Amino acid sequence: MSHRRIIHIDMDAFYASVEQRDDPSLRGLPLAVGGSRQRGVVAAASYEARKFGVRSAMASVTAKRKCPELVFVPPRFDVYKAVSQQIHAVFARYTALIQPLSLDEAYLDVTQPLLDRGSATAIAEEIRAAIRAETGLTASAGVSYNKFLAKLASDHRKPDGLFVITPRLGPLFVETLAVGKFHGVGPVTAARMNALGIHTGLDLRAQSHAFLTEHFGKAADYYYGVARGEDDREVEADRIRKSVGAENTFERDLTQWDDAVAAVEPLFDKVWAACARGGHAGRTVTIKVKYADFQQITRSRSTLEPIPSASVLASISLELLRPCFPSPRGVRLLGVTISGMEPQRVLRSTSQLALTL
Repeated sequence: MSHRRIIHIDMDAFYASVEQRDDPSLRGLPLAVGGSRQRGVVAAASYEARKFGVRSAMASVTAKRKCPELVFVPPRFDVYKAVSQQIHAVFARYTALIQPLSLDEAYLDVTQPLLDRGSATAIAEEIRAAIRAETGLTASAGVSYNKFLAKLASDHRKPDGLFVITPRLGPLFVETLAVGKFHGVGPVTAARMNALGIHTGLDLRAQSHAFLTEHFGKAADYYYGVARGEDDREVEADRIRKSVGAENTFERDLTQWDDAVAAVEPLFDKVWAACARGGHAGRTVTIKVKYADFQQITRSRSTLEPIPSASVLASISLELLRPCFPSPRGVRLLGVTISGMEPQRVLRSTSQLALTL
């Protein structure tokens, strides 16, 4: 039986590594990309910082407590995007089947590569070498016969590593892995599995499909397959993002409507610009409100046609947000998301706008 040849490339501490590359004085220091203010959040952490338990999405005050010597630098997303484009240009030399997951991570299907090096492993090594030579950064790579295992493999030898999971090794590799390490199993699902006595891939494999369906619904097919090292998902080169969103945490809690309008307006342009860059438009607008006590709510509205402009996005968002103010509790965060995405050409038509691994 023939198998796909899939490579998963994951840049090592991407944002932090770019900052250390561009400023030699930061090299070797525990570094966090993000805001150091009271309500700042860590966007990325260097490996030096990770040794202290600093992680992305961690509150900056918590990160500073874990690592008093932590150095904060503000993010430069325009630079990260430019470097990401360099990296993707390297990918494109070998295959047109590239599925980006973020600026620093992508799947490549090299079953029928543009440049054949005899194996997916050799291609992955060549890609890693080219990234290092052309950007000064390191990447980790995983090679396998499906997406699930390729992603696990890229994590296995981080940083600056490569690991291969062959068809023979796949089911065995999964057996001893904690279910919380499975891509697609988040902390809440992992806790539910643990409560059911499912702690490892072998435990998951021991469950019947009916049992998994009873407890996990539609996700049962995926869990049943990956517990056996099976994953039929293709690398989707033209994958449409499911949603585009932006949010902001404020230095002080908002209580009045006028302050909320001023605070949320920059998010509309940011979300709309992201839609335009991706060539997609959406039909559903969702606003997120997080209160000072950390409780949060969302409110959504869907339209028959794709949202045609930033002004319409703003109008719908503000209508959804208006009943939340004035807010005696105070609001610490506001977010705006567009979902129900489709190619923006629809919008323009309705508006002037056994292979060797």
